[in-house]
Amino acid sequence: MGRKSIKENKNIYFTSREEAGLTRSQASEAMEYISESRIDKIENDRTNVHPDDVVAMAAAYKKPQLCNYYCTHECSIGKNNVTELQLSSLPELSLGILNSLNALNTQKDRLMEIAEDGRISEDEIADFTAIQKNLNKISATVESLKLWVAQAIADEKYSV
Repeated sequence: MGRKSIKENKNIYFTSREEAGLTRSQASEAMEYISESRIDKIENDRTNVHPDDVVAMAAAYKKPQLCNYYCTHECSIGKNNVTELQLSSLPELSLGILNSLNALNTQKDRLMEIAEDGRISEDEIADFTAIQKNLNKISATVESLKLWVAQAIADEKYSV
């Protein structure tokens, strides 16, 4: 068994492997095609991590949020287009979705008024922006719920 690292400033891939209780050798076996030396290079920022590496690590370390981390911090497309998700509790997520849907329910008539003529006028911009923010909040909460389910499956607390 390998020694416990005392390195400071470990990256998320390093800490995730340690939290999973795996040595680099065990992680390499679990991921099959990623060598110990590649894991070392990824963990010590001596090489760029690839999406396939992250997918394999997320599965081996039972940490699906690694994929979201990669998209929001390392992928040039995702940095601008993907929302960073936080792992929350099921009650928190459920209440967040319900609150957002209730708010949207009160905004739907206004959205139909705005959309009716196919364009957004100056006096409609503020309302449209508020509706758009609420839709973005719903989208992020749904993605967080998907992450919660993925983590529950990884932790074997839930089956599909």
